[in-house]
Amino acid sequence: MDHTNHIRLSTIELTPAVLEGAIIYGADDEKVGKVDHIHGGNVGGMAVIDVGGFLGIGAKPVAVPLNELEFMRDEDGDVHALTSWTKDELKAMPEHHD
Repeated sequence: MDHTNHIRLSTIELTPAVLEGAIIYGADDEKVGKVDHIHGGNVGGMAVIDVGGFLGIGAKPVAVPLNELEFMRDEDGDVHALTSWTKDELKAMPEHHD
């Protein structure tokens, strides 16, 4: 997917209502996970990403800083994010427990 023309979200848009459910694309533009929920505010907050699994079953939740994800909207208005991590790197992170 070409993300160059996608509109980057502003800091005030980084809210749970906007970000939850967003697909995360990794370094090789592979789908690596989906935002399950957000901890904290839009500055210094954490995104809990479900990595792996199938249809939400068997996914591993990992927490990453919001500022490590580049959130944007595509041509249809759908929110997604880019990260420099691969799926394997995210899977290797400690499991997040609420």
